[in-house]
Amino acid sequence: MAARVRQADPDRYLATLYAPVEKRGALFALYAFNAEIAAVRERVSQPLPGEIRLQWWQDALENPEDPAAAAGHPVAAALLDTIRAHHLPVETFRNMIEARVFDLYDDPMPSRTDLEGYCGETASALIQLSALVLDPEAAGSTAALAGHAGCAHAIAGLLRLLPIHRRRGQCYIPRDLLQAAGTTREGLISGEDRAGSARAIAAMAALARHHLKAFTDGAGALPASLRPAYLPLALTKAYLDPIESGAVDPLTESASLSALRRHWLLLKHAMRGW
Repeated sequence: MAARVRQADPDRYLATLYAPVEKRGALFALYAFNAEIAAVRERVSQPLPGEIRLQWWQDALENPEDPAAAAGHPVAAALLDTIRAHHLPVETFRNMIEARVFDLYDDPMPSRTDLEGYCGETASALIQLSALVLDPEAAGSTAALAGHAGCAHAIAGLLRLLPIHRRRGQCYIPRDLLQAAGTTREGLISGEDRAGSARAIAAMAALARHHLKAFTDGAGALPASLRPAYLPLALTKAYLDPIESGAVDPLTESASLSALRRHWLLLKHAMRGW
């Protein structure tokens, strides 16, 4: 699982290396599962085959106690082992899969509330599941932090993926933010309305900052045992900075970090928290 996560999700891979050795296998299983369902759109040419793939995961979760449900699929087998070993809520995984149906279509995100709901059922849920693996007793009091952390992380990630989404005809910037910015989904995807797109992107970045601040304001209460689940947040500000400053063109470029800076930010927050 580690090799799969290292390739598909290097930030979470590095964050997991700060977790206790005995917890890493379960975390890698969670992150490999997340990478699998997040990548369905890339692997299909039409929505229907994508829905079939997502339904396969729903079926595999129908009876987590049955090892045969994941026969021949190493990621599913590792996930079911993790669910059983750590008594993780299956309904949370079902909601994660259901949220990913949106990825298969080109419909615009209707509103900011819908975007936050999507982030909550994907990135926030993944953080909370990781926290349950790391320290189930402490995790129960950090659901609100996980909500803000997941929204900040996911929105920054969507901005980084904007060039890919535009090529596919996808738009995760909510319709109400586009309208407030004086532009449209079509103007953003075509690149014809650069001024309006810039305002919409700035609004998305501001939303990510809002959730990041809400997380950091409360992160002093985050137990050290749960830090590995939240460590990808150590990189969020660094990804947002060049988008907001204009150092990169988010319509055509993805904000990135040098290996040295990525390692330093993760190490600093792993040692000191927020």
